[in-house]
Amino acid sequence: MLHKYDRYKGSQEREIYTSIQKFTFLTTPQLLHRSRGDMAIAAETQPQQHKGSSEGAVVDNKRWTVNDFDIGKPLGRGKFGHVYLAREKRSNHIVALKVLFKSQLKQSQVEHQLRREVEIQSHLRHPNILRLYGYFYDQKRVYLILEYAAKGELYKELQKCKYFSERRAATYVASLARALIYCHGKHVIHRDIKPENLLVGAQGELKIADFGWSVHTFDRRRTMCGTLDYLPPEMVESVEHDANVDIWSLGILCYEFLCGVPPFEAKEHSDTYRRIVQVDLKFPSRPVVSSAARDLISQMLVKDSSQRLALKKLLEHPWIVQNADPSGVYRG
Repeated sequence: MLHKYDRYKGSQEREIYTSIQKFTFLTTPQLLHRSRGDMAIAAETQPQQHKGSSEGAVVDNKRWTVNDFDIGKPLGRGKFGHVYLAREKRSNHIVALKVLFKSQLKQSQVEHQLRREVEIQSHLRHPNILRLYGYFYDQKRVYLILEYAAKGELYKELQKCKYFSERRAATYVASLARALIYCHGKHVIHRDIKPENLLVGAQGELKIADFGWSVHTFDRRRTMCGTLDYLPPEMVESVEHDANVDIWSLGILCYEFLCGVPPFEAKEHSDTYRRIVQVDLKFPSRPVVSSAARDLISQMLVKDSSQRLALKKLLEHPWIVQNADPSGVYRG
């Protein structure tokens, strides 16, 4: 059994996933055009563009290699590999290079999940979503070329501070609400909003950085996925879910920002599941959480997903209006 405080990802899907070897380099409009050496960004994941396209795209059939980058200090490590600061040699553009080991991806049967993550994240263009510029691979590894978020992991900052002020929490929640409105408009459900999946950019702006459990869909889903403390009741009860799972997760996140722990944490997993299904929501005496913040969280953590506060309404909530920095950047 996992330790009660482990943050983990678990899925009931066990398909025969497509091999990572079938990945092809993204030759998309304006993607890292090597002949000019600029670090432009993918617009669509199409295998090729014809001359005369309205996008003005130029197909570059050359494939990136690790030799095209100067590799710097490690930025972090995960289950499947490491992330490094890197500089693209021709343009001098600074990026984060995520290096994933194929053997570990295959062993955990997540090749298909990675493919889906790349396809989704490479399409997204929002100031609060980390950019995925492109990828390449060799015999042993897959490399993702990502935007560099200079101020690092939000989870570490939360651990250091224990909890955030209401102004800081409101600014972050509003930024994420805008990012999720954008995602849902593109029919993308994130399904794993939590501090570990958020980074902070150079100006202090929050960025969603991990789309490993995201899905592009027009239908309701049944997959149980995400992180224990952030699971919504519909996933715990194995019923269909939709984009409203992200509203629940954002409510959990808001609570954790303000209180330092998620609201339904318990010693045993079974107790956490029970508290989630019952929406056993309690606020601590310390730190003090304002009545307006409690009201917002209570409107988001509703068992009936159709009754959760809509993200656009969230942005109009008095607590957000009074506390969130309109710029989307917390200036502490």
